[in-house]
Amino acid sequence: MRIDAAVLRAAEAPYTVEPVELADPGPGEALVRIAGTGMCHTDLLGRVPGDLVGKPVVLGHEGAGVVEAVGPGVTDVAVGSHVVLSIDSCGACTNCRAARPGNCVKMAELNMLPMSLDGVPRAHDAEGAAVGNRWFGQSSFASHALTTVRNTVTVDPDVPLEKLGPLGCGMQTGAGSVLISLGVGAGDSIAVFGVGAVGLAGVMAARVAGATTIVAVDLHESRLDLARELGATHTLNGADDDLAGQIRAIAGGEGVQYSFDTTAVPAIVSAAVACLRTTGVCGLVGVGSEEYRLDPSLLLMGRTVKGIIEGDAVPQLFIPRLVELWRQGRFPFDKLVTTYPLGQINQAEADWLSGKVVKPVLLPGG
Repeated sequence: MRIDAAVLRAAEAPYTVEPVELADPGPGEALVRIAGTGMCHTDLLGRVPGDLVGKPVVLGHEGAGVVEAVGPGVTDVAVGSHVVLSIDSCGACTNCRAARPGNCVKMAELNMLPMSLDGVPRAHDAEGAAVGNRWFGQSSFASHALTTVRNTVTVDPDVPLEKLGPLGCGMQTGAGSVLISLGVGAGDSIAVFGVGAVGLAGVMAARVAGATTIVAVDLHESRLDLARELGATHTLNGADDDLAGQIRAIAGGEGVQYSFDTTAVPAIVSAAVACLRTTGVCGLVGVGSEEYRLDPSLLLMGRTVKGIIEGDAVPQLFIPRLVELWRQGRFPFDKLVTTYPLGQINQAEADWLSGKVVKPVLLPGG
């Protein structure tokens, strides 16, 4: 079928919205008409010079929409189902069977390779050239996407579908890291470094958990203002001196029990570890290219550093939980969202990278 898609043809090129011919869903697949899709930092891997992500490609991995067709053998979703799209996983490896799909042994193969795994192209441009269409098992910067049953999560049809896409990755990562992976509880203390979409999701989740000290750190005062509105009890500018010392003082001198870094900036990661009390845990979700240097005495004293993918969440269980928290007004993630028509994807990207907006959501029908 013919769809409209935002195609990236080179790392430095603008997106071009153009017609793409998309194959029918095969075994285990569904065709989803996209109502809205968020932009996430992982999509910026398409901007890395070279062939890290093959081109041309349709990116996007925070889609939400309505199932229009299903392939052979699909029973988990049905035509007409309202769905949120998340990461893909094999469902059969040890980690998937242990309810850790973010740590699937085929994570890179299933999510980071946008071309069809069997080598048979499933999408073509107007000239007949193959276009990558399975970024994170969805490629949702488009009017329609082919998905798998593993990354297609059914949600109630009475919630505004165009808002829900960010729950599939950024919101799931931030909230899941706090509620599931770190296990923040009532009365606990946490420092969140970097309050973009993922960090702000972490702040909201910490408030849901009942944390009594929630410190937000960022360079943008507007985001610190939003963090206070969403639950932060204290805010610090990331350019301040001795962040770790200031956070320890806020937490009564001994440090916070948890820290959560979304920046992947080595100096900030070091501060995220140094601000912990001696039994504290630091969760890392940022993706960077530089090495981290940590004082070994900090770890010797009982602190833990752990990497986290997708909040250690099971999307089929956690995304409906986030929807219900949103219904209750306890997880107002839509306050982070600014919508753009799909045709304005380049403006959305520019506004996002400048810090003007926190979470752009593209509306194919807009």
